[in-house]
Amino acid sequence: MGFQESPGPQYDKEGQVRAQSPELPLTNTTERKLMAKIDWHIVPCLCVMYLLAFLDRVNVSNAAVLGLKEDLHIVDGTKYNTALTIFFVPYIIFEIPSNILLKKLKPHVWCTYGDPLCKSAPTDGEIRVSMCMFLFGLVMICQGLVSNWGGLMTTRWFLGMFETGMFPGCFYLLGMWYKRSEAQKRFSFFFSSTTLAGAFGGLLASGLGKMDGVQGYRGWRWVFIIEGLLTCVVSFVWFFIIPGFPEEAKWLTEEEREFIRVKLAKDTGGAAHDAKLGYREVLDVFKDYKIFLGGLMYFGQIVTAYGYAYFAPSIIKSYGYSPIKTQLYSIPPWAAAWGFSMFIATLSDKTRHRFSFTIGPMLVAMAGFGILLNVHGQAHRAVQYGALFLVTCGCYSAMPVIVCWFAMNLGGHRRRSVGTAWQVGFGNIGGIISTYAFLEKDAPEYRPGYIISVSFLCFSAACCIAYLAAVWHDNRSRDKAAANGTMIEYSELETDLLGDMAPTYRYAY
Repeated sequence: MGFQESPGPQYDKEGQVRAQSPELPLTNTTERKLMAKIDWHIVPCLCVMYLLAFLDRVNVSNAAVLGLKEDLHIVDGTKYNTALTIFFVPYIIFEIPSNILLKKLKPHVWCTYGDPLCKSAPTDGEIRVSMCMFLFGLVMICQGLVSNWGGLMTTRWFLGMFETGMFPGCFYLLGMWYKRSEAQKRFSFFFSSTTLAGAFGGLLASGLGKMDGVQGYRGWRWVFIIEGLLTCVVSFVWFFIIPGFPEEAKWLTEEEREFIRVKLAKDTGGAAHDAKLGYREVLDVFKDYKIFLGGLMYFGQIVTAYGYAYFAPSIIKSYGYSPIKTQLYSIPPWAAAWGFSMFIATLSDKTRHRFSFTIGPMLVAMAGFGILLNVHGQAHRAVQYGALFLVTCGCYSAMPVIVCWFAMNLGGHRRRSVGTAWQVGFGNIGGIISTYAFLEKDAPEYRPGYIISVSFLCFSAACCIAYLAAVWHDNRSRDKAAANGTMIEYSELETDLLGDMAPTYRYAY
């Protein structure tokens, strides 16, 4: 893999040349080779985990067009939408506790023993498997065996509970390995697992849909069973390769670990890896109003993202395609979104800028929704289908930039672990709204759903502007204090514990 970094001096947002750790030269390798080594250990592992998690979460949309709603007698009313909603209840509740436990239990334990109830690591004599992945894979298999709405509700609840720590934990871990100027391509590559899951899910569902009747099971049941089995199989090897923090990576030499530690400390300050993180420390994080803005930025995006992820097959089917063709036609918009998100991420890292790359993609998505609101009928289905490309490319490109921008501006383990969990946990409340945005009674135009989606995109854009103003104001205030000699000085330990609240810290935008 090895994402290429731009050579030459590094610049901060004020245009000042930043030192490149000349006091710690690497004697046995180069920085580029070291970063490639880290990329190969970190990014693919986390991408596969999140691809399977997101696939298991949204494949219900593929199952819906293959007969799930008819077989479970939930065609009319909002029972199907409620089944989508129930996933988010435990998913939201356990976000912050999951990241606190991630810090205490380490990633390979938490991400593999990811349920809030699974707090003990295995002993050397036990069979060690990736319990988090295994459990939500097992739930997915059970979802393929349900016979009524109650069974679907139960499995969706447990799916949300077992997936709760996956996403914020992975983002938190990525943030502890890369500088802010290095992060966006990695974050977007990880986040693009959602678009790859959408494309892969559509392709897989088109094939599994043809298994209708095999062993007496409908095609939609095989979607859940096979994808659940795939997750369980992968989980058995994942415990041994899930990475930890740089301070603990045994595949790095002592020289390499120290190089990474110093490089990250120069970018965001010391990580304060061993800092206490209890109830009072969590509350201290929420005294910063920017934490709430981070959640609101993501909240608006989630409404649109899950609205598309859960209802794209139904929308495409309304254009007059058969169930199998619907699955196949769902693939290209997801694939285009992956390519566009990586393009945006590359530009964002190259320019070392974030804000414009949140607003620009959102404008693209708004244009897509504008078309969908004004063009109707199967005679214009090519135009409507094209608008879906704008929606996916815009929405799924802005989301990773928003999360990376916020996460990488949080300094230190304490603030980053709580802040990223809050952003994802609160943001996923938007998933509840999205599940009721596209109702069966509004088909085929789905006008309320499109209006809700574009409205929350506007809300997210407004919050991004507010966050930009907040970090710009903080940077300016700290610069003035430094220039006037009124800046409060702290010890190195105190500065590390303060993280991005330290007066020497400068936010990226």
